[in-house]
Amino acid sequence: MSSTVGKVIRCRAAVSWEAGKPLVIEEVEVAPPQAMEVRVKILFTALCHTDVYFWEAKGQTPVFPRIFGHEAAGIVESVGEGVTELKPGDHVLPVFTGECKDCRHCKSEESNMCDLLRINTDRGVMLNDGQSRFSINGKPIYHFVGTSTFSEYTVIHVGCLAKINPAAPLDKVCILSCGVSTGLGATLNVAKPPKGSTVAIFGLGAVGLSAAEGARIAGASRIIGVDLNPKRFHEAKKFGVTDFVNPKDYDKPVQEVIAEMTDGGVDRSVECTGNINAMISAFECVHDGWGVAVLVGVPSKDDAFKSHPMNFLNERTLKGTFFGNYKPRTDLPSVVEMYLRKELELEKFITHEVTLSNINKAFDYMLKGESLRCIIRMD
Repeated sequence: MSSTVGKVIRCRAAVSWEAGKPLVIEEVEVAPPQAMEVRVKILFTALCHTDVYFWEAKGQTPVFPRIFGHEAAGIVESVGEGVTELKPGDHVLPVFTGECKDCRHCKSEESNMCDLLRINTDRGVMLNDGQSRFSINGKPIYHFVGTSTFSEYTVIHVGCLAKINPAAPLDKVCILSCGVSTGLGATLNVAKPPKGSTVAIFGLGAVGLSAAEGARIAGASRIIGVDLNPKRFHEAKKFGVTDFVNPKDYDKPVQEVIAEMTDGGVDRSVECTGNINAMISAFECVHDGWGVAVLVGVPSKDDAFKSHPMNFLNERTLKGTFFGNYKPRTDLPSVVEMYLRKELELEKFITHEVTLSNINKAFDYMLKGESLRCIIRMD
């Protein structure tokens, strides 16, 4: 790789030219990294629902042409001025949010919401100079959440890269850069279910199943999966889910159904849908005295959470979380080690694999609801 240091690299990337239209494999130019930036050779990336959401661009600022992708794994090709923690050849996971290690959030043991590198979906350029590192024929192609991993090479701020054990298979641990860690951490770091407790998981997509995996690892005795799609129930058994509730099967609120199933309510609940009614149900289904509900899903901007204050006064706790409360650089390497110790199972999340040339198939699988995670191989 050393022959490319300091030079523009020409490589293939899947470019999104306009909202909702198939991605196009193009030759792009990737500029060298500037101060506090790293150029990474991406080996594997995965498609997350967030990529699809911003590709559709139905409810947010459209930024095109753009290179999407944020769940990935790769190898450092070169580093910019001031980068001391990484060197060429290091194995890394890019992350859509960062850890500068200098701001109040990064210095706090309680927060992972870095002031400098917190997710910004509207920004399509690098922080250092407000320019893109991608171009075609001199015209900029915009970045996505600081990662843009649907490219054979990408440039990322050093604070958004977690250095990991080189023994870890990159085609598996790449899915830890977003959804799996979000759900897993929501349970292990925020809900913190005691061994033998009961846990309800609202939404059995990839993030919800990751939350269930966290409950399984924590030793929950009963994991109740709540979803409107009964097809998800069979798959969820692999993640430790023991009971299934479809709210459409009942003529009363699902929180009442769960309370009856569990002698007053579950010990912990994790909400992974973003639906405001599911959020309220997740809170109201936890037991008084000690129940904790954790919100993970992102609501619509006009939603309002409504629950009677007595639900709080009766000692139920409501919490929110961002990226499972993991600090990307500090904590993600230990999640990779959990996988290497066989405590965390990742293979069951991966349902499909395609090459970069066939990346539009990955979008098709997700839009049809057929995939949890589709791995995109760069070769």
